[in-house]
Order: sequence, then C-alpha cells, then structure tokens
Amino acid sequence: MGDKTQTHPGAAGRAVAADHPASLRNVVLVGHSGSGKTTLVEALALTAGAVNRAGRVEDGGTVSDYDEIEHRQQRSVQLSLVPLEWDGIKVNVLDTPGYADFVGELRAGLRAADAALFVVSASDGVDGSTRMVWEECAAVGMPRAIVVTHLEAARADFEEMTRVCAETFGGDDPDAVLPLYLPLHGPQGPDGHAPVTGLVGLLSQKLFDYSSGERKESEPGPEQLPDMTQARNRLIEGIISESEDETLMDRYLGGEQVEVKTLIEDLERAVARGSFFPVLAAAPAAAGARQGIGTVELLELITRGFPTPFEHPTPGVTTIDGTPREIKPCDIDGPLVAEVVKTSSDPYVGRISLVRVFSGALRPDQTVHVSGHGMTDRGHEDHDLDERIGALSMPFGKQQRPVPQAVAGDLVCVAKLTRAETGDTLSAKDDPLVMEPWRMPDPLLPLAIQAHSKADEDKLSQGLARLVAEDPTMRLEQNQDTHQVVLWCLGEAHADVALERLRTRYGVQVDVVPHRVSLRETFAHRSAGRGRHVKQSGGHGQYAICEIEVEPLPGGSGIEFVDKVVGGAVPRQFIPSVEKGVRAQAARGVAAGHPLIDVRVTLLDGKAHSVDSSDAAFQTAGALALREAAAEARIHLLEPVAEVSVLVGDDYVGAVMSDLSGRRGRVLGTEQTAGGRTVIRAEVPEIEIGRYAVDLRSLSHGTARFDRRYVRHEPMPAQVAEKVREQARDS
Repeated sequence: MGDKTQTHPGAAGRAVAADHPASLRNVVLVGHSGSGKTTLVEALALTAGAVNRAGRVEDGGTVSDYDEIEHRQQRSVQLSLVPLEWDGIKVNVLDTPGYADFVGELRAGLRAADAALFVVSASDGVDGSTRMVWEECAAVGMPRAIVVTHLEAARADFEEMTRVCAETFGGDDPDAVLPLYLPLHGPQGPDGHAPVTGLVGLLSQKLFDYSSGERKESEPGPEQLPDMTQARNRLIEGIISESEDETLMDRYLGGEQVEVKTLIEDLERAVARGSFFPVLAAAPAAAGARQGIGTVELLELITRGFPTPFEHPTPGVTTIDGTPREIKPCDIDGPLVAEVVKTSSDPYVGRISLVRVFSGALRPDQTVHVSGHGMTDRGHEDHDLDERIGALSMPFGKQQRPVPQAVAGDLVCVAKLTRAETGDTLSAKDDPLVMEPWRMPDPLLPLAIQAHSKADEDKLSQGLARLVAEDPTMRLEQNQDTHQVVLWCLGEAHADVALERLRTRYGVQVDVVPHRVSLRETFAHRSAGRGRHVKQSGGHGQYAICEIEVEPLPGGSGIEFVDKVVGGAVPRQFIPSVEKGVRAQAARGVAAGHPLIDVRVTLLDGKAHSVDSSDAAFQTAGALALREAAAEARIHLLEPVAEVSVLVGDDYVGAVMSDLSGRRGRVLGTEQTAGGRTVIRAEVPEIEIGRYAVDLRSLSHGTARFDRRYVRHEPMPAQVAEKVREQARDS
C-alpha cells in the first residue's frame, strides 16, 4: 500500500452500483463526536470523485443540497450511507453518530458493515465509549483500522496518539497496532507549529506531498530517513509476526530482505482476518484542494486491505417456525435474506428503509416476506406478512439515485416498505426466513408525555407508532398503574430528538410531565372493618352488611381472600360478590390511590335481606369494609426496588458506590472483570434512578453502563412517603 500515484475517481453525480460481492467493501466509521468522521467522509467523497469540489455536488449544471452534508451530519443523530467508487470497487461508507445516546444507530452500522474504521482525534484522544465499541468488534472478530485526524491542530502529536492507540486497542499485543504512514511536516511557522503537508509511506519508502492540493510522490530526503527506518523496521516485524509463513520471521532476522509485495500481501490478510490494526493519518482538504491528506492511502487500505462481503459470516437464520437454516456467506445464488438496518421518513417519498442484502438479490417491485421479532415490550409489531417493495436507490446528498438491483453484500435504500421496521428480515415470499436480531441497548431514561391539545391527542398514537418503528432503541410504554404514556430513551439528547421528530415530522405537539413510578399500598398490621350498605327508597332497596379482618402478608403474596362465614350469615351466592368488591377497592387503593397488595382479607360475618340483598349491594359493602379497615390501620406506601448492575472503570468505583448510597441503594457486591473494570450490583428504589442514565454518564465521563430489573416492592421510609403524599395532594 502507498505505491499508487494516480487516483481512480468515480463519476460525480452517478449512482454507484456493484454487480458482484467481490467489488464491494462495507466500512463503518466509529468515533466520538468531534473526532472528524463527517469531515473525513466528505474528503473521501471528494478524492473518490463523488463530489466535484468540497461540499458540492454538480447535478446537470445546478448545485444540489449536498453542501449541507457536513453541517447536517455533525449534528446528525442517525446512521448515514455514503457510497463511493475507488479503483473499480464500490465502497459503502457508513457514518455513525458520535453521541452515546445514539448507540443504536452505531450498532446498526456495525451490523451492516464488514469492517470498522475507528476515527481518533489527535487533539482529543480516545474516549471510553470508543473503547467499548472496539471491544464489541473484537468479540466478533471484525477487521479494524485506526485513522488519526485533526493533524492540523497545533497540539496534535501523531506519535503520541499512536502510542495511546497501541496501549488502548492493542491489549496484550501493542505491536498489532502500528502506523503505515508518518506525517510529513512543512516549515515551522512564527508560532513554532509545523503544519502537516503530506505523508511518509513506511512500506513503499516514498513521500506523498499534498501541499499543492494534489498528491505528489517523491523520494525521502536524509532528514526523513532515521525516523522512517526505525518505524519501518518495527512495522515489518509486526506484519511478519502475523504472516502465515512461519519461516518468514527467521529469514528476516537472519538478514534476508523481504519483498514489499510480500509484506503488503501479509498485511492485507492480517487486516482482513482482524489480527492486525494499521494506523493511518488524515487531515481535511484545504480550500480548493482536490485531495485531503491521507484520503488516497485510506481508500487504498479499504479497497485492498478490508475484507469483501464473502468473508462476513451470515448471522443466524431460521425459518418462521424456528428451524435453523444454513445460509452460505454472501451467496449470490442463494435464497433472499436481507435485513432492514435503518428506517427513516422522507417528506416527499415516505418511508425509506436502508437494507443490507446478505444472500440472493433484491430487485425493484419485488414482493418479499417481512418477518419481525415482535419486540412488543418496545412497542414493535411481530411482522409476518408479504409486501411489495418500491424503487431501489442509492443516496446522493439529499437525493436518491435509482439502481437496478442490490446483490448479496450490498446496501441499498428501499422505498414503500410501509410495514417493515428496523431489524426486520426480508426474504422470498415462498421461502420466508428470519435473522437473529442484533443486540439493542436498553433504553433506561423515562420520558412521560401527554398530548398538548385535543388535536394532538388524535394524532399521538399514530405518531408514536411511527416513531418507534424507526428507532428500535426506543420503548413505548402505556403504564396501566400511573396512566402515563412513557417513552423510554437512551439519554437526554435521544429524548430531545424524539420530541422534535414528533413535532416536525408527525405534527404532534406533546408536553413532558413528571414521570411517576408504580407505587403500592399495604397494611402495616392487622385491622378489622365493617361494611354496611343499607338503602330504602321505595321498591326494592339495597341491603348488605359484611365484617372483614385484614392482615399483612409477605411481599409478593398479592391479595388473598378467605371465607370464614358460618351459619349462612352471608348467603353463599353473595360471598364472591364481597370478594369482587374487596378486590375492586384494593385496585383503587385505600389511602393514596395506589393499588393495595400483600394482604389477606378474611370475611368473618355479615347480614343479608331476603328481598333487598343483591350482588351489587355486597360488592359495595365489601369495598366499604376494606376502606373502614384501612382507616383504622397504618398503611405503608410501597415503592418498587430495582437491582442495578453497573459496569464501571476501576477509577470510578468509589464515586459510583457513593452515589448509589446517596440514592438509598444497598450495595450487594462487586466483581472484578477484564479491562480494569468492576461490576457493582446494588438494590436501589426506582424513584431514585429515574435519571440515572444521565447522571451515571456524567459521573463516569461516559465510560460506565448499567442495566436494571425490577425485584420487588418494599415499604418507603416515612419521610419519603410523606413527601410523596404531599406531592399527590398538591397535584
């Protein structure tokens, strides 16, 4: 790599198509917000000829909206596809959001790609979320490379950042993370800063000067040789250690010169199998420049070193009834297996689905079977239906350029899939299949909303359904206890985007209201009550009297009803009526309006009238008896308690444990894990962790994550319970 002197741009304005998987590369860009991903994508598009000058796409003599790409994607909260062509290879570049709130879009990008390019800012370094994504890629063996950006910054230090990357990403083998190029610096300015003007190719031993706006190749001078030779020798040893030729290292150490061609071939194989991670350098294009520094080298690595879709194992596939189905990787002649990796809405075209084809081919106007996983807990349907797809296209700025088909391994935008949602499988209608889902992060930040007006109320249900169809990381809850509509999000930015989309895309204005947890009530001690419902108003009256005893039960017991009536004081046919009345009143609550649980209600005695007693009368008497018993007893307010597991770096363990204690949490234990991290398990009242997703991120600088599960309800401390009751009275 690094031995090319000519670029191979694609034609600007033309839809990039591929007719065979071997001519495809799918790469996802990963990095924190501000690392330079979008600027890099723009520079790659410019170098590859997808745009005619920075930020602009010429379209039949007019200028399109492509100049908004940088501004739009820097603020972007969603996955975007930019198809390029280089040296006869179609490159699908997937640009992912850098914000932690939109990790669902990142996971979709990882699912759709065959390799990952980690973008690291030379001035900002590597953050905790980027480390976690690297580990996810390592777990599945995804090929990776690193590109260091922002080399133009005054405090940028490529050598130091390469060392940090080796320590962070190399694990036990830092020599698996080595640079392929070194920055070439120009003369120092008055401020002492020497700008980067090009690159030094370590394998080719050539200089690539971009100072003129075009890439020019030359021989290194004596001032570059010492640093280049030292770095080159280390790189060669790193490549040879990954070589499949076990004799190569001995021959090299014995003084034999290894051909550059052999080194490049071994490097490409090591990168493709995910055992070697080259570091490249890049700087954005200067005004009017044809090529950005490092873009040619990066495109060479992607097209020559990254794997084809043939080397990407197909995720597990089953028939609709769950029978495993063997699907060859990227089988162009196999059955159709494709997956919706992203769903979005266009105001003119309607719903657009970004689809990765894993097997077979997808064609316009084809009828496909849509199979879903039925994430009903997140408000998603369990799809099992046929749909006729519309046109296939490739994105080009804000436009969509039609393509005749999408072969196995390719990514394509599909129009008019009105029912398919993100994560759904597309297959042949006569051979329906379903792919195993990718792992979605759990949304843990609740956002309680209500319609702003009656007109909004009429549109709210449909707007929410369409919102969650686009974003499987969002969960829609209709809480039956609190009667609230709750959107569970990944963070504050995620919640803000959801509200904005409801307003601008679906025309629904909502108000955010305080989120309430599902509280319960129970008796603190034994109590008795008498329910008397006697009315005479002419004709048939109402007559029912019952006496009950209520006693508390252990947590999780629910409501237990016991009949101990003797002598027929309450006729047998009315005993179920008493129970029905008791249970109805328990559901409504007896003190603060929260459901009553964990008590035994015993019917001891009562009276009936031969004419005026009825089912309704004894239901009312049962409810009155329970209310009287509650009035004579001390009622505990119960709050839900969750078990929280926090994965956090060892540096933040003390701060996290202290914070959990401040939330009335009880730490159950800790467990050391790999990578210098600890799992903290604690039980915490749910009322205290409503915003924990936001607070933990702030506390750990984005390096910690947690999950939670409900375990039980337990009595709330008296002072907290009184505060809740006061708030309920005020509202």
